[in-house]
Amino acid sequence: MEKSYQIIAINPGSTSTKVAVFDNDQKRCSVNVQHPVEELKKFPEIVDQLDYRKKTILEALKANKVDLRATDAFSGRCTGLLPMPGGVYEVNELMYKHGSIGVGSKHPGNLGPMIAMDFAKEFGGRSFVVNPSSVDEFGIKARVTGFAEVIRTSRGHPLNQKEVSIRYAQSLGKKYEDINVVVAHMGGGISVSAHQKGKMIDTADSTRGEGRMAPTRTGALPAASLVEICFSGKYTEKELLNKIMKTGGWTDLLGTADALEVEARIKAGDKYAKLIYETTAYQIAKDIGAYAAVLSGKVDGILLTGGLAYSEYLVGMITEMVSFIAPVKTYPGEFEMEGLANGALRALRGEVELNYYTGEPVFKGFDELKNR
Repeated sequence: MEKSYQIIAINPGSTSTKVAVFDNDQKRCSVNVQHPVEELKKFPEIVDQLDYRKKTILEALKANKVDLRATDAFSGRCTGLLPMPGGVYEVNELMYKHGSIGVGSKHPGNLGPMIAMDFAKEFGGRSFVVNPSSVDEFGIKARVTGFAEVIRTSRGHPLNQKEVSIRYAQSLGKKYEDINVVVAHMGGGISVSAHQKGKMIDTADSTRGEGRMAPTRTGALPAASLVEICFSGKYTEKELLNKIMKTGGWTDLLGTADALEVEARIKAGDKYAKLIYETTAYQIAKDIGAYAAVLSGKVDGILLTGGLAYSEYLVGMITEMVSFIAPVKTYPGEFEMEGLANGALRALRGEVELNYYTGEPVFKGFDELKNR
């Protein structure tokens, strides 16, 4: 009889922490623990929220009658670390330390590995992180730009993208390491990535102004025009960065990031909303085509995931443009909790080789090539 493992997935967000309890890969219960903004304001730094978040999580699990001491693994969402290959990592002291500092970025997800390790020490079991946000598996050509001071880095949604890729591979009777797919994660931010034989080798991410526009992000802009705006005196540096990364795209053009609202406006006859919505689909399809080229056209599937994948309208437009490349499969919503649990399950079963976080750079620059 198959051994049953109790796994608790923990996903700290800006004003809440998602917690889910799994028996192997089956979700038993889940709760979204809310953290009022006024409460969070009491903590000067994100790391200062650690004890508060742990307390609220434990209260929620107790209310759901979860026996913490029966837990085989705690699996935490992980942000804020230095670049690393994808996979499953057992939380170590360096990862804990770097999470507390936020060496890569400062986000509540920095607390994920810290909470997982603290709970494992207190209640038993092991602590893992799975495909952290800092996954970087770029090929060297993916890093080069025409501006010597700018090197492309991997930013996207590796946890969800890799989880849906694994699921798609299983549907083909294969492993993730056996297939090539292009994955578009479509939410408030949109990332499109090429996955080759188990590695996310290139990504167009709109966080810092690449690829297509998104509900809250501008996507790529003509560089010279942006430079002119920078020196126009109209915006401060902070205002421009916010527009590119937080208040651009639909938010800037339509005043909303809500796809349901945009579709309602289109149905009511709003032609400009229709143009922006259809342009987003057009730009996503262009990115998918580009990343199919990265894979030399050897594409086993095109996967559409994230909240916008619920939109038949958007998915239909993208599918019409890219289905000649490969079959299109939708995975609406996000599978972050499932990804955290399934990665931990594979580790507990010994099905994957665990990675070890060292903090060492995965890319050391071009100097070695330049000096030859």
